[in-house]
Amino acid sequence: MWQEYVRLIVLGIVQGISEFLPISSDGHLVIANAAMRYGFGMEESRDGMATIITLHAGTLLAILIVYAHDIRQTLRNWRLCAQIVLATIPAAVVGLTLKDWFEETFDSPVMAACGLFVTAGLLLAAQRLESNKFSDQQLPWLVAWVIGCFQALALLPGVSRSGCTISSALMMGVDRISAARFSFLIAIPAISGAIVLEAKDMLESPPVDLAWGPLAVGTVVAFVVGLGALKLLLRMLTQRRLHWFAGYCVVLGISTLLWQTLSPPVSQTPPAAVTVSAEAPR
Repeated sequence: MWQEYVRLIVLGIVQGISEFLPISSDGHLVIANAAMRYGFGMEESRDGMATIITLHAGTLLAILIVYAHDIRQTLRNWRLCAQIVLATIPAAVVGLTLKDWFEETFDSPVMAACGLFVTAGLLLAAQRLESNKFSDQQLPWLVAWVIGCFQALALLPGVSRSGCTISSALMMGVDRISAARFSFLIAIPAISGAIVLEAKDMLESPPVDLAWGPLAVGTVVAFVVGLGALKLLLRMLTQRRLHWFAGYCVVLGISTLLWQTLSPPVSQTPPAAVTVSAEAPR
């Protein structure tokens, strides 16, 4: 059991840092899980998506606290509320349509590495093409829709949600602070919806091996670390340092591909044990 606590604490730290910095929290969770399984023999829960969604709940709480004032202001602005709904539609449609396929990709560090290269490209493009023409209070409807489409792209592991949405906003002319604010405002319905869907699946088919204690600890860690990471991102955005994150994504992506290519495969659970697990009631 102690290994599960260690695993969830590590994942909570990874989630808290990478959810807000534009380096892909899902990609880091996939790579971190694989690294702990390969390097330390830590078994991963069969309900990996439940773990990811629960950790996201911790960072969602961090968004609600940091942007509490902005959320109250937004609720009094019907136009911005409608644009948040509009920007949420693409991810909702794509996520519901391809839910099973996306869940399968979360077992692939190689897929996460490729997604990191996409994130790096978007960050570099945003650094070069930003124009700061308007704030989120003047946001055109088409721009809100385009940002939402980029958020849907971030359903792939390794493709950063904050990186996609902030980069697309900057390239479409939104100023830096407004780009970050709109990015995290549209994260609230997106992450909340994913949590509700996963909770529904868990209630219909309760996991037999989900460790609630370690999950709770990991979620608290994700929340605390996420508060610091979000404030760090806002500070670095004003200093035009997105290229730092792009370089990091490239290095991590190359390192992951080399690791997956050169390392021997991890031994799998014996077939007999798999049969028993597969027949366990859910």
